[in-house]
Amino acid sequence: MKNKYVFIGEDNSVNLEIISKSHEFIKKKTRYLLIGNYSFSLNYLKKINCNIDLKKINNPLDFESLDINKLNIFDIYNINKSKSDNLINQIKFCNFLSNTTGKDLITMPINKSIIKKNIKFNGITEYLGQINNKKTLMLMAGEKFSIIPISTHIPLRCVTSNLKKKLDNFYKSFLEIYNSSNYLKKFNKYIFLCINPHCGENDILGNEDKLLRIFANKFKNNNTKIVSGDSAFKTLDKSYLFFSMYHDQALIPFKILNNKSYNFTLGLNYRRLSPSHGTAEDIIFKNKANNTSYLQCMLD
Repeated sequence: MKNKYVFIGEDNSVNLEIISKSHEFIKKKTRYLLIGNYSFSLNYLKKINCNIDLKKINNPLDFESLDINKLNIFDIYNINKSKSDNLINQIKFCNFLSNTTGKDLITMPINKSIIKKNIKFNGITEYLGQINNKKTLMLMAGEKFSIIPISTHIPLRCVTSNLKKKLDNFYKSFLEIYNSSNYLKKFNKYIFLCINPHCGENDILGNEDKLLRIFANKFKNNNTKIVSGDSAFKTLDKSYLFFSMYHDQALIPFKILNNKSYNFTLGLNYRRLSPSHGTAEDIIFKNKANNTSYLQCMLD
């Protein structure tokens, strides 16, 4: 049986609804320990009329004490009134647990804007890389194809200037992760998405894709292809890995075309997975949340 930690994440979300409605599907295949605030979680579960008991666990390293018929939680007290500080504290603690045990960490969605108001924070992928002093990459894994966005949570107006600075560092990070992990070796075709329409039409629409061609040539030992984003997703295969130049360039078709998907952070000493949805604040307490991506994280 697999053992995993689950960071509950944003309280103003559907996270606990998804966790509770998934429990019966998971409990005999994966033992998991929730990391979050006990009092809040208890109140939330009452609001959604959850009939699964919440059990407080004293030792987060002891998976033998978990009761598979209950939702097991290690209680993290809020360190102060700042929600941002509390979230960061919980993320750091989850990172400590997974580094110590090697067990998977599932991070449920958070509202990044809350943290961004107080510290430089682009996302959990980047933050985990920072606190572990590791080069990390965000890979979105799907049943039809997977993607790696080369630039992630930055304004669209900054993409071009960011790529000019980032491509060499990205290649070094990718190469390091590729050589230390078997995960990337399962992909047999790399597809790079041009930043301009029609790949710039011989640089008439901009010369940014000239830089991309130089970058893609570094992967010459792999089966590589450079294509325009508007025609890239006509042919799909589980063994295809797409590289997008900015976040939404591939995330939009990825979420439309893949029914089963999750976020996988490459480069850490443990596996960090995350559902490929957000906090869904608009449907809290409405029993409408889709748990498909969470199940993928928990059963993979």
